Amino acid sequence: MRTQGVFLSSVGVFLPDPVSAQDAVADGRYDEDVHKASGLTGTHVAHGVPALDMAVAAARRAVQRWGRDVEDIESHVHGGVYHQGPDGSYPPAYILRELGTGPIPSLHIRQGCNGMLAALEVVIGQMTGAAQVETALLTTAQNFQTPLIDRWRGFGDSYILADGAAAAVVSTESGFAEVRSLNSGTLAELEQWHRGDESLLPPQDGTGREVAVAERAALFNEREMSLAETVERIGEFDLSIVQRSLVEAGLNACDIAKVVPINQDGRMIEYAVMGPLGLPMSRSSWDFGRTVGHVGAADLLISLDHLVRTGEVAPGDHVLLLSQGPGWISSAGVVTIKEVPSW
Repeated sequence: MRTQGVFLSSVGVFLPDPVSAQDAVADGRYDEDVHKASGLTGTHVAHGVPALDMAVAAARRAVQRWGRDVEDIESHVHGGVYHQGPDGSYPPAYILRELGTGPIPSLHIRQGCNGMLAALEVVIGQMTGAAQVETALLTTAQNFQTPLIDRWRGFGDSYILADGAAAAVVSTESGFAEVRSLNSGTLAELEQWHRGDESLLPPQDGTGREVAVAERAALFNEREMSLAETVERIGEFDLSIVQRSLVEAGLNACDIAKVVPINQDGRMIEYAVMGPLGLPMSRSSWDFGRTVGHVGAADLLISLDHLVRTGEVAPGDHVLLLSQGPGWISSAGVVTIKEVPSW
């Protein structure tokens, strides 16, 4: 999907207290060998701060940086990876009530760690289609602090889960970055990789289930498809989405100043992204992302905010954003930095 006239006007980030991976190793929560091999150095833990309150904080910062009234927002899309409030509640309404917006339309997207690019894809459609939206708010937040999730081991060796939130104001008028292209796809043959053989019915014993994604994936690789074949198919699929976005933006891989993937083991980023694109790891956001932890769908905006604030990208630079989620979902988009904001 080639885009024109859609801009990121501002972003906002909320990160709670940092926690060192080295401390987690000393406490026995994290494996020392995994820590040394992955290169991941830390995470962030929110303790008693709900995901939605972090989303509100990030949204307020994004609106403040935008410099206009919150009532000028015309649409809202929220993405959540894990618990966003009691079952039966509607998370976006909580965020909008806290912000004091008007009675605008809202959506809740459940695409896991792919949620932010999925939300952006939705509002691009709203802005370029019949809805004629001019300004939209995107939010995402997660709090993984629960006995049902092991943030250090529960999602495999490539990730340390982190709490936090990010938000963006998207506009048809102007912004610090212009969206040049965005594409996504679903490799449904890998759906069971994250589901395992668990029932599709609601819990029958009245208690919550431990979220053991690594165990589900291992079961799938044992029974359905080898890990080697799974990784190969994912690599080919993800790269096809990236290449489509590069072509539609009129760019080659060598034109990309920075690649912003989700925060994970640097070896995975080099093998699946940077190597196939012929780019060095220094052109990725990994050196920063490895200190943050994997904040679900918020990773991309957190890293983009860092790149802009620290001057690692400048006007004219092209940035490749890419994320994935269970399903297997993959998205990739290109933005071009138009100006350095005064944040």
